[in-house]
Amino acid sequence: MSQQAYWESAGAQKEFTTPLQLGAFQALVHRSARVLDLGCGYGRTLSELHRSGYTNTVGVDFSAKMVERGRSAYPHLTLQAMGNGTAPFADNAFDSVLLLAVLTCIASDDEQAQLLREARRVLKPGGVLYVNDFLLNTDERNRKRYDEFYAKHHTYGVFELPDGAILRHHSRKAAEEKLQYFEKICFEEITYPTMNGHQSNGYYYFGKK
Repeated sequence: MSQQAYWESAGAQKEFTTPLQLGAFQALVHRSARVLDLGCGYGRTLSELHRSGYTNTVGVDFSAKMVERGRSAYPHLTLQAMGNGTAPFADNAFDSVLLLAVLTCIASDDEQAQLLREARRVLKPGGVLYVNDFLLNTDERNRKRYDEFYAKHHTYGVFELPDGAILRHHSRKAAEEKLQYFEKICFEEITYPTMNGHQSNGYYYFGKK
């Protein structure tokens, strides 16, 4: 996956802020469910789920540094590094798969599609996919950086941060198109805090395989 070097260095020190929609998750996923956090970072979300009674969980991330940090912070969690874009699990292995602020970290349509295929592959029939991510903003700061980096990345909404991160915000239409191979339960727009202290348009999505 692209940007791995960033997430093994500066990115591994970030504090993630995208909120877990716990009530909505609990309404759809039983506490006994086997849950995969795909792109778990340092395990923040899984730790919150664990405190709420979800103990049959596992997290994987492309950043070994993130996983190392998570194992130190949350030794009760099962976290592991994921290589080569393939989740190290059998087909139909999980009752629920989480992708929280993961698509925003992948600029490439092809790599996003690959990750969503993996999410679908490891999800049981009828299993629940939960996505939190970021939408396009219309304020001057964001429009300026979308325009600035369009010539380089050829995708509106992709931008770079001074510390080396390459991130992407999506239109609602684009986000829904990427999720079209799941049966939509809900798609709710919301405002999120970002890892760098700003506010951004975002959404949370629940769907079924």
